[in-house]
Amino acid sequence: MKTYNIAVIKGDGIGPEIVNEAIKVLNAVCRVENFKLNYKEYLMGGCAYEAFGNPIPDDTIEGSKDSDAVLFGSIGGYKWDNLPRELRPESGLLRLRKELGLFANLRPVAVFDELIDASSMKPEVIKDVDLLVVRELTGGIYFGEPRENDGQTAYNTMIYTKDEIIRIAKVAFESAMKRKKRVCSVDKANVLDVSRLWRAIVEEVALEYPEVELSHMFVDNAAMQLVRDPKQFDVILTGNIFGDILSDEASMMSGSIGLLPSSSMGGDVALYEPIHGSAPDIAGQGIANPIATILSASMMLRYSLGEGKAADRIDDAVKSLLLEGYRTPDLAKYDAKKVCSTSEIGTIISDKILKA
Repeated sequence: MKTYNIAVIKGDGIGPEIVNEAIKVLNAVCRVENFKLNYKEYLMGGCAYEAFGNPIPDDTIEGSKDSDAVLFGSIGGYKWDNLPRELRPESGLLRLRKELGLFANLRPVAVFDELIDASSMKPEVIKDVDLLVVRELTGGIYFGEPRENDGQTAYNTMIYTKDEIIRIAKVAFESAMKRKKRVCSVDKANVLDVSRLWRAIVEEVALEYPEVELSHMFVDNAAMQLVRDPKQFDVILTGNIFGDILSDEASMMSGSIGLLPSSSMGGDVALYEPIHGSAPDIAGQGIANPIATILSASMMLRYSLGEGKAADRIDDAVKSLLLEGYRTPDLAKYDAKKVCSTSEIGTIISDKILKA
């Protein structure tokens, strides 16, 4: 029997609740497809700070490096907002990305027909939307030096090297080859020198992929086009800060940020997580939507473990659940036949996999 080692980082807020449901679903699909997952839990975020005074202990980094994949929930919360930057929960995730070499963040955005009315956008605009945001994750303004805030003046530095641009561009073009073969590179080349380099290097990489159609778009126009005509996009390639903003904008097409998974990859071990935050205001109430985390687990099976059939089983079970009208409270007013708790959603999906 094939066996895989999974580092589990539940994190803060609703993280433990949603990760528990993903593990429940993974255990079900393991039984059906006859492979085994060994889980080992590690701390990161506010919970790690409370336990060790450090948002990411060395044990978490080493355990993640020694695993086949990392399944992650969410981090952060109001109680840690006033900590110094290096001690805040988010700094733990930034360090983990750096340590694992996770330079590429992939965020698929697809609209479920059963939830098309859940979006604030017109159904005719978002129906059949299926796009992928490829965001550079370990460079740009979030990591650039120098940076400073002396109480009177503050600054950050946006830096990209040629090698950093090449490697993220290749991820986007390789992804496009498996999709509709279109890449839209988003930058601000009319203003930023770093974006002019970005655009030039992306065009060089494009020569290696003659089957892929490349276009360019300024980030302000891209933000508008995502609302006006999102179906024009296949793969969106962009830098760290632009990708952070555009992927959250694109996520709202689905009607709930609780539906969308993501993966961060580039090194030997990839990390899988929902795109939403820790939602401390609803933690412990059993009302969080675990579907994004469950679909992130599906991505983990497909991309890191090579268990594509198992991933298909999870995806099909999620679609079936939505088609039958099972909803968490965030989606309750959209054709809900039954409003379910976090745990009930995980159980229904698991049962569907076991009975398929």
